[in-house]
Amino acid sequence: MTSTDHRTPATRQERHTVELTRAEALALLGGVSLGRVVFTQRALPAVRPVNHLLDGDEIVVRTHDSSALLGQARPHGTVVAYQADALDPVTHLGWSVVVTGYCRPVTDPADLARYARLLQPWPRLPGHVMDSAVRITPHLVSGMRLVRAG
Repeated sequence: MTSTDHRTPATRQERHTVELTRAEALALLGGVSLGRVVFTQRALPAVRPVNHLLDGDEIVVRTHDSSALLGQARPHGTVVAYQADALDPVTHLGWSVVVTGYCRPVTDPADLARYARLLQPWPRLPGHVMDSAVRITPHLVSGMRLVRAG
């Protein structure tokens, strides 16, 4: 190791990426609860860490009535991206999934009540009641797994 090479021996091992199928990517996404939603706010990209649940193939995020994300989620849908991963910072192994699709507000009272039972929002902001939700319908699903070569 040279004086400019700050990598540990574990991170110098050869790795490669394996593309995930849509089903594999959604299954991995359903196995974690935290991700990042990317949407447009004031004509610029905005990224928010949120927790989610997978309902069938759709990603559900609970939010409050005055959230920027809910403000963008019109009944006809607005395009967003959702990304989640599980990457080991030492070995640099793991996976990452990105979903691009339409985000719409959840309006059915039965669905809202069910999501309130199943998903506790993170973080909870003081003074904001998390009684709304959005649903992201995936159109493009991509993912990769970082694995050791060999």
